[in-house]
Amino acid sequence: MRKLIFSLYLFLTALGLSAQELNVTVRINTQKLQSTDPKVFETLEATVREFLNTQKWTEEVFELEERINANILITIQEELSATSFKADIAIQASRPVYGSDYETPLINHIDKGVTFFYEQFQPLQFSQNAFNDNLSSVLAFYAYIILGLDFDSFSPYGGEPYFQAAQDILNNVSQAAAAANPGWRSLDGNRNRFWLIENILSPRVRPFRQAWYDYHRQGLDLSASDVATGRAIIAAALEEIRNVDQAYPNSMIIQVFTDTKSQEILEIFKRGTPQEQNTVVQVMTRIDASNAAKYRAIK
Repeated sequence: MRKLIFSLYLFLTALGLSAQELNVTVRINTQKLQSTDPKVFETLEATVREFLNTQKWTEEVFELEERINANILITIQEELSATSFKADIAIQASRPVYGSDYETPLINHIDKGVTFFYEQFQPLQFSQNAFNDNLSSVLAFYAYIILGLDFDSFSPYGGEPYFQAAQDILNNVSQAAAAANPGWRSLDGNRNRFWLIENILSPRVRPFRQAWYDYHRQGLDLSASDVATGRAIIAAALEEIRNVDQAYPNSMIIQVFTDTKSQEILEIFKRGTPQEQNTVVQVMTRIDASNAAKYRAIK
């Protein structure tokens, strides 16, 4: 009976798919499992997919072809109990570049050590104004981060309401829940959900968001009709991002940016002018020093 109810739930929620914003592929890696029935995670995979793809995250109307493509990989690292787990969650998302068949990455990030409870056939429930469980809150948080990055890439600061929604999710996590589920507090490290949304909404990072728009809408999207001008705009946007790095050293958002965009930047400027290449090498070796050799190789 429980399986029948769960199947009916998935069917009914899927009916609203055409109106939703996200098109998320979900995969769960269970190679480290020792005791839990693998079928539990087959159910969890379907549950996460339906949660992300059928939830109405905005008031905007999206056509099926307009949905934001994303990938979620949940790697189970530890079985804490029969229904309690620790996992690394990898989040990737992209959006199309105007006039091309290319999709540019919006985020490529791994949230490590996420703890959660899950019992087979248990649906995920989300409330904007309350903390129900850690897994639904983490997934909803990144859904809004993805939406914010996408909207910011099409209009200056267009993602503000979605970043504020992510901030609301963080604020709804009680002290007890935050203590039991690392990643929501500043004291949990310097590369977590707290610092990601703090950085995005910080006044010091606001020029980054303008540069993000310039990079995508004025740079990449223009490249279909004017490659040279588009590339020059991207180079200027990267200089603005370097300025943010100087104003807010070691900020998480810069690391997320380089993790997401480094390979794309290399490909773009392999065909750049010598001046552009010099600029990009100077900028990227400053903000992504660990990969300095890769950037120098474009010259």
